[in-house]
Amino acid sequence: MQFRYIASQPDGRVVESQMEAKDVSEVLQFLVTRNLKPISVKPAEDRSVTKIGLRGKINLTDQVFISKYLALMLKIGTGLLQAINILIDDFDKQAVKTFLMEVRANLERGQPFYSTFARYPKVFSQVYVNLVRAGETSGNLDTVFDNLTRSLTREKELKDQVKSALVYPILLLGASLLILIFLVLFALPKIAAVFQNAGFQPPLFSRIVFAVGLFFGQYGILIFGVLAVAVIIAVVFYKTSIVFKRVVTGLFGAIPVVKTIVKKIAIQRFAATLASLIRAGIPLTDALEITAQAVGNIELKEALIRVSKEGLAKGLTVGDAFRREPFFPKTVVNLMAISEKAGHIDDVLETLANFYSGEIDNSLKTMVAFLEPVMLLGIGVVVGLIALSIIVPIYQLTTQF
Repeated sequence: MQFRYIASQPDGRVVESQMEAKDVSEVLQFLVTRNLKPISVKPAEDRSVTKIGLRGKINLTDQVFISKYLALMLKIGTGLLQAINILIDDFDKQAVKTFLMEVRANLERGQPFYSTFARYPKVFSQVYVNLVRAGETSGNLDTVFDNLTRSLTREKELKDQVKSALVYPILLLGASLLILIFLVLFALPKIAAVFQNAGFQPPLFSRIVFAVGLFFGQYGILIFGVLAVAVIIAVVFYKTSIVFKRVVTGLFGAIPVVKTIVKKIAIQRFAATLASLIRAGIPLTDALEITAQAVGNIELKEALIRVSKEGLAKGLTVGDAFRREPFFPKTVVNLMAISEKAGHIDDVLETLANFYSGEIDNSLKTMVAFLEPVMLLGIGVVVGLIALSIIVPIYQLTTQF
């Protein structure tokens, strides 16, 4: 059970925290061992892992700030517990504050620092947890958090870069769909009904367009409702089914521009993550398996696991192990082989990550430049067909008089 306590230190300073205990007496005994004078002890609200995970309020930006401030304070010689106390005072966001208070309580009970991070796998990735664990073991947490700050900042910049590149195409697509829905569900059925009731025989292509309009006017809401349900089901299956996720990834991977961007993002994430893990002192085989869980690409994930278990674990060199996997470009394979001989794999991976960041930016610009005219042309063709299906019979009707 969680208890929240307020106690005073020998110098008169008041501290507030929470801890897990069987009853109040155990909390009081803990305070006595820490030379603290209890002021208030009461049961705390349940702040379980599931509750924070479901809220999802500790986002990537929060992780960047936590890592950045911890790196800064540890570098200037601030004790870990003192640094956590400073962060608790500085952060206003309740989810972050609650997490840091749990970190402090676990540290005061003598638990490892990384253990609290490990309790929140939906918030802190396996890479983050293992880096903190390696830093705690080696005694260079300041360096680890400094590296985490850089890698998380790069990851955030990459996500923001992708989002900003897709804003205009998504807005354009949304506006086009709204126009199309309005025309098909409301405007076209009424126009089609006017011609149908007038007893005038429009041209064939106009009759086809009007028939589509009348059909959607009668069943449109049902059709769009079914499509909405299908999209929701597809999203759920994508998150829960590996087979379905592989199928969807394969379909999107068949699009040349998208395939290139997805692959470059996966390689960039692989290079940046593996570089951080190697610098933290994690063995290469373990680092590869941890990286495999973080790349977000099924094909690359399986390739990295094979490199670790079927390549390096069986005595192959890094170059030979990577050379067996067709997913990796020849440039990456050759650089990995050269870096192994030179003994600076982490530096080469860092260079690769920076290189692919630039490549992703160029590919996104190319994709956006391709999507904009295609979507404009598509909506133009649809609107043009509907306009022609209306204008042509009106013109024929007026020429009869």
